[in-house]
Amino acid sequence: MLKYFLLIFFSISFNLNSQKLSATDSIAIVKVMDLQKDSWNNNDINKFMDGYLNYEKLVFSGKNGPVYGWDNIKKRYLNAYSSKEEMGELSFDIDNIFMIDNYSAILIGKFFLKRVIGDLSGHFTLVFKKVNNKWFIISDHTS
Repeated sequence: MLKYFLLIFFSISFNLNSQKLSATDSIAIVKVMDLQKDSWNNNDINKFMDGYLNYEKLVFSGKNGPVYGWDNIKKRYLNAYSSKEEMGELSFDIDNIFMIDNYSAILIGKFFLKRVIGDLSGHFTLVFKKVNNKWFIISDHTS
């Protein structure tokens, strides 16, 4: 948890195009990540998808190229991770969060998936959009 508070502290002082990430927004974005981690570790892709904005231009980009639309991305997750053994136990490190504008932010991090069938790890870049005072992922590039 100390790591998150340090991240929030450094994120607040980071400046891009005069946009500063507030502590409130930083905490809200990290809460989305925590919700996704907890949902994943509970084998609940439906709840995991709550972190994504439900709209047709949502995009997930991975090794097989981009997938567009909330429904298609959910299907991709359900097909690729159809059992607890495939899902494993998710953890991640957040390297940076910074604002693009008042309603958009980028989060860069690393994921770790501990599984009996073989561990996975990689990097991700998430674009968040603030809609009705809530943060959602609108673009997920994971490799």
